[in-house]
Amino acid sequence: MVKLSVVVPFYNVQTYVPETLRSLLANTREDFEFLLVDDCSTDGTPELLRRAERELPGAVLLRHEKNGGLATARNTGLDASSGEYVTYLDGDDWVVPGYYERLLATIEELGCDFVRTDHVQFTGKARTVHRVPVGPRGEVLKPRETILPADKTTSVDYAYAWAGIYHRRLADRGLLHFTDGLRTAEDRPWIWRLHREAESFAAVELLGIFYRRGVASSLTQIGDVRQLDFIRAFDQVIEETAADPEGERFLLKAVRTYLAIISHHLGAKERFEPAVARKLRTMSAAAMKRLPQDVLREALNSMDLDRSTQLRRLRRGAAGKAAA
Repeated sequence: MVKLSVVVPFYNVQTYVPETLRSLLANTREDFEFLLVDDCSTDGTPELLRRAERELPGAVLLRHEKNGGLATARNTGLDASSGEYVTYLDGDDWVVPGYYERLLATIEELGCDFVRTDHVQFTGKARTVHRVPVGPRGEVLKPRETILPADKTTSVDYAYAWAGIYHRRLADRGLLHFTDGLRTAEDRPWIWRLHREAESFAAVELLGIFYRRGVASSLTQIGDVRQLDFIRAFDQVIEETAADPEGERFLLKAVRTYLAIISHHLGAKERFEPAVARKLRTMSAAAMKRLPQDVLREALNSMDLDRSTQLRRLRRGAAGKAAA
């Protein structure tokens, strides 16, 4: 019986694949499997993965004939997995030796639906520890009770799927799949759904996963239209949260987060292609119009002056064009 399934999507990351695979090799166990998903790479990644299929114990190689994006690749790996527990890793990141064994032991000891962990973010030689924004450590909690407060960074804002481990029963309930085709912000509807619908989780003091930033092929570095999928992602967060029996309790948090992300992208519009920057403004204004207007007003009133002014100006400009 497979105890742990590690789902690892890859797309055109041949420079980093060897380091990722070495870290998996240092985490093998006879009851671990590694679902290596090649999302139709066009560089040397496929050959490196074919070699890994032969040399990495527990490796299962899966290949897309068409590039589908990170969310779809994760779903492919999840659907092919058989472990009692599941975790994720991105194809350009890595973990320290023995990390997955310790992670597995932690969730088995706690007996909860899922566990969230801290991580190390690195760019070049710079290293920064990022911690789960949950106060109690090693204590089993109800996920929905950590969504609020609306004006603070909370557990739903720590949206890294790979920073944790998840019991198979969550997959059986449909809580571990990602929205197919989302090219960015794919973790956001996923983390919100997990916190609304799972029954128990814990944040733990376990450091061992390294998250690489500044990769040239990463969508966070590319200013094309795929970046705008964050709007579709957050529309889904709003829709599903509003449908929750306690939706009214959580909507302000969801709307504030949505607005904060819109503001972030507007403030970095110089990295977008000109046509995409214009589309960003148009789609953001339309998104604000779709939000519950009473909650939108409350959210704008609660934000800092710079962001609220920026967003109100966008909203007024869109209203003026519509009137004209």
